[in-house]
Amino acid sequence: MAGTIRATGSHALRLGLLLGAALAFPLSGAHAETLYGALGKAYTANPTLNLQRASLRATDEGVPQALSGYRPTVTGSANAGVRSSNYQFPYQPSTGQGGGEEAWSTLYPRGLTLQINQNIFTGGRTMNSVRQAEASVQSGREQLRFQEQSILYDGAQAYMNVLADTAVLSLQRNNVEVLEEQLRQTRDRFNVGEVTRTDVAQSEAALATGHAQEAAAAAQLKTSIATYRQIIGDDPRQLAPGQPVEKFLPGNVDSAVKVALGAHPAILAGLHNVDAQEFQVKVLESQLLPQLGVTGSVSRTYDSNYRRDLSTSASIVAQLNVPIYEGGLVYSQVRQAKEQVGQARMQVDVTREQVRQQVIASWAALDAAKQQIAASQSAVQANEIALAGVREEAKVGQRTTLDVLNAQQTLLSSRVQLVRAQRDRIVASYNVLGSIGRLSVTTLGVRVTKYNAKKHYEQVRDKWGGLQTPDGR
Repeated sequence: MAGTIRATGSHALRLGLLLGAALAFPLSGAHAETLYGALGKAYTANPTLNLQRASLRATDEGVPQALSGYRPTVTGSANAGVRSSNYQFPYQPSTGQGGGEEAWSTLYPRGLTLQINQNIFTGGRTMNSVRQAEASVQSGREQLRFQEQSILYDGAQAYMNVLADTAVLSLQRNNVEVLEEQLRQTRDRFNVGEVTRTDVAQSEAALATGHAQEAAAAAQLKTSIATYRQIIGDDPRQLAPGQPVEKFLPGNVDSAVKVALGAHPAILAGLHNVDAQEFQVKVLESQLLPQLGVTGSVSRTYDSNYRRDLSTSASIVAQLNVPIYEGGLVYSQVRQAKEQVGQARMQVDVTREQVRQQVIASWAALDAAKQQIAASQSAVQANEIALAGVREEAKVGQRTTLDVLNAQQTLLSSRVQLVRAQRDRIVASYNVLGSIGRLSVTTLGVRVTKYNAKKHYEQVRDKWGGLQTPDGR
């Protein structure tokens, strides 16, 4: 966390402004954590982001599962048993033999069978299943990119909240120091009869209010630190000032909307989802088409009829199945899938309008923050002059202690507003960059190893077997 500087007297009144201004301008410090450094930590280790990456890796497996429809299936079976039989010889009149004589026979039949099934024509089910799985992977990649944007924005916001809350707490602490000094001076003047007991009470009330404001600022800073750890992954130590990212933004809001409608990951994910739903229709329709497959088998049996006998058989059978009527189930499923395609397209339209609204709103917030900074800077300068004048007038009896306290509180409020406005400008610039779909470690130039979503996909796409994942699990 940024170090706290204490000051007393008139110097304390200027400290908050300096800390607030520091939010927008770089400071030197070899060991300071930078905003980009914090975003790099969040990009690498944020659990929510890693969860989304794991979800995409699971989605990747849908492609080899669909490709398995092109490949043969091989099964082997074995059997073994015992068969005991009893034979009773009939009576032979010519020889006088038989009649009640028995013979027992025990066999141990066993056998092995190897069977191979190969689809020849599935009505396009396998081909469309593969395309559907690939569209789902593309949609998953865009969803991951959207999650990356959200984490980077949350990280920037958490970083700037800690900086701003630290500056506000410093302002409040220094305000308390000034109020304590002012109370001491007021009591001294009361002791010599220059002011009344009312002036002392007003100074005491102002100091109590200052302590309350300091406690509220300290609590807010603790909350921001906890959020920072949740997103970034560790506690803030010494944070360097952040910088807005306006240099990466288009020149105007209309250009920003145009960029967003063509590049926002939420829109692209929706379009890929439409493709996946359309392929699902074709997968279901394939059930109404003929299915052709070939089955080959080889069998060997032992002791099936008598001891030590051996038989071997082999066969190749082509089978054509032609669906005629299945009770209307498939027809209903196809109609349902078509409605889901329409639903997916409507969802894309809804997402487009949401993105448009977000771009316009975030752009307006950025403009407002800039104007707020200019207004707050003017207010701080004017309130500094006003406080100095009120103090001089109070010395000659033209102003009361309450006037001085009010002027001081007004200056404090304007300085806090300036700090918040500077924080809002930086956060708003990240929000605009995210709303147009360009908030990424690549755009920002964050020095971190970029997660390659294609690597896992290429590792598993053409695998024919294996239980281990590419990372060895």
